[in-house]
Parts: sequence; structure tokens; C-alpha cells
Amino acid sequence: MLLLTATHGDLKFTAPLTAITAAVVGVILNLTLFFAYHVLWPKGFEGNFDGISAIITILVAIALFKRNVMEVIFTSAAIGLILKLLQ
Repeated sequence: MLLLTATHGDLKFTAPLTAITAAVVGVILNLTLFFAYHVLWPKGFEGNFDGISAIITILVAIALFKRNVMEVIFTSAAIGLILKLLQ
């Protein structure tokens, strides 16, 4: 704990960690946009918008506030599989 307190205001320790944090946030945002594009518009912007995937996405976002991640992933996968089999 003493080392952590001693390096708290030291720029040579905090600057690289800040840069790494910014890079990780950028990668997460990039992946979010990539997957959203490919899931919501499977054939590109020229194709149709996938409304079912959008509804599932909204429901999952709401469910994450009420349930744990593993329950939400399992339920989402099951719903997606059922909808795919019904098509």
C-alpha cells in the first residue's frame, strides 16, 4: 500500500496507465461499433435493418441491470437459437 501511495501523483507512473486505459476504451468502442454494424445490418447498409436483433439488444441491455451476465448470455443465446430455427 505504501508503494501505491508513493506513486499516486508521479507522472511517470500515471501517464502510461492513462494512455493504456484510453487505448483499451478505444478498442472496446471500436468492437462495439463493428459488432453492432454486422449484427443490425447483416448485408450492409444497403440491406434491411434486423429489427429482431435490435429488440434483443435492447432487452439484453435492460436485463443486465437485473440479472448476472451468465444468465443473460445463456438466455440471449437460447432466444436467438429459437428465433433462427423458426425462420
